[in-house]
Amino acid sequence: MSSSVTSSETSANMSTRSLSEVSEVEAIRVGLDLVPAARRNIGFLKAVADSQWLYQKPTLIEAIRRYNELWMPLIADLTVGSTSPLILPPIDIEWVWFCHTLNPVPYRKYCESKLSKFIGKPAIFDEENEEYALMRCREIWAKRYPNEPFENEVESDLTNPIVADEELLVEVTKQRFLYSKFSEPYRSETVYLIAARQRYKGFLYMLQKSIQVCSRLVPASDILLMWLIHQSYPTLYAEDLREIDGDMGKVVSVWETVKNKEVEETKNLWETTFDQPYEKAGGEIDFNLDGVDIPVQPPVYWEVSETDVNIKYKSMLPRFLLEVCVFVRLKADMKAMHEDRKRDTLRLRMIRCHRELKLDKTVSNFSNESWRKAWHLYCEFGTKGVIFERRRLGGYCFKASTIEETVTFHWNDLLRAPSLTLQRQIDQEVKIIASITPPVQAPYLLKCVPDRVTDDSGAMISDVILKMNQYHPQEGRWLSRTVLDHAGRECFVIRMRVGGGFWRRGGEAPSAVKWEDRITEIREGSWSYVAGSIGRAPVQRGW
Repeated sequence: MSSSVTSSETSANMSTRSLSEVSEVEAIRVGLDLVPAARRNIGFLKAVADSQWLYQKPTLIEAIRRYNELWMPLIADLTVGSTSPLILPPIDIEWVWFCHTLNPVPYRKYCESKLSKFIGKPAIFDEENEEYALMRCREIWAKRYPNEPFENEVESDLTNPIVADEELLVEVTKQRFLYSKFSEPYRSETVYLIAARQRYKGFLYMLQKSIQVCSRLVPASDILLMWLIHQSYPTLYAEDLREIDGDMGKVVSVWETVKNKEVEETKNLWETTFDQPYEKAGGEIDFNLDGVDIPVQPPVYWEVSETDVNIKYKSMLPRFLLEVCVFVRLKADMKAMHEDRKRDTLRLRMIRCHRELKLDKTVSNFSNESWRKAWHLYCEFGTKGVIFERRRLGGYCFKASTIEETVTFHWNDLLRAPSLTLQRQIDQEVKIIASITPPVQAPYLLKCVPDRVTDDSGAMISDVILKMNQYHPQEGRWLSRTVLDHAGRECFVIRMRVGGGFWRRGGEAPSAVKWEDRITEIREGSWSYVAGSIGRAPVQRGW
């Protein structure tokens, strides 16, 4: 007998519901405010990833010792009932604590057997409160453990350290690359976290309502993020999921190997429950299918910085990037493709882009049984949105295509939509769902292009300039380049002095400048054009 559940069996147990409706009305109540909790813990994971000293084996062994022998007895004595004291341990202990809580059942057994009570974590999300909680912990620590340093001071080159808790060491080591799964900067954006919380609640609802589901369910990356954050606050997690505690064992945890069958069954169950594709922009399935655990590299290089490093250069406008996923599905009652329909295509274009950007997909390639990913793109926010055209190819004599119908998704509309996802229809036959991630500032994209030679004053060598100067010879020669940004705007003019002397029509040639006497300057701003493409370099110098 097959352990999986068919779509018809699932449909008999639940009706298709709106994801937003389910998450607000019928989903399991989550007592933890997941949005600020996720934002705070993503920052914590980044701090751990940046602390290379934490990865040294002697340091980890000492951190586990401090966690078992010092921190957990301390926090247990200060915990009254279900109320956790508002203190936070040093980063090495907090990292061990975080990893330990990601295994809820062993963690609870540990607490009950060694401490005789279930230890929770304080919900501290404000930076000032976090600093206060750490300072207060330092004071309590100093009184209780006067001979134990508050910070981990073990020597990283210590040879053959004694391992007292091998199981916890393996668990902490396994989570070393956890931040790499959530390192994209959009993961900390409030609108993304709100959407992720909504999908997590929908996932719990699906798990609760789907009876006879024996196959493991695979969480998408946004759902996985919320699940891990929820687990890291163990007492709240246990209280919230008390009714489905036994079912959570069917969910694949981070770093586990999954089978392609499990992925497909999770997608089918989600589609049957919510009539939406399971994956979305910023919510891909990111698990190893081959059993090899390697750090996950984002498909796009995201430069994460607290401040804009080029903010002082007003000529450089920041560039914002977003991820876009487009899924297509034919209506369920649509009959087999008529011969004419096989000549229909879906064309994707951007609202603002180069006119040659045209991405076509044949409509007959899509199915009425499931959603199919048609496009996965990374777009500039300045493109404004995406347009889909249903086009029909001409006959044998006429190869050109004609537009039958058009639908448009604006980025701003998607940002306001539930789960950052919108659905449109074309001709009442083709359903299109587009999802995006919040736009985040991306690295500057600059291009240097050759330009006209200029004189010492910055004017281009030209008959136009010569005439404007009443035919006074232009002195000096500079090789010039124009720096353009991602939108083709002029940001800088780079000039290098290569010749001296005067230039006039039919007159003497400029003299070459010795290498040690050459000057390179970068002027901020764009050319001041006086006639067509002839102009002067900006006066302001960048450096």
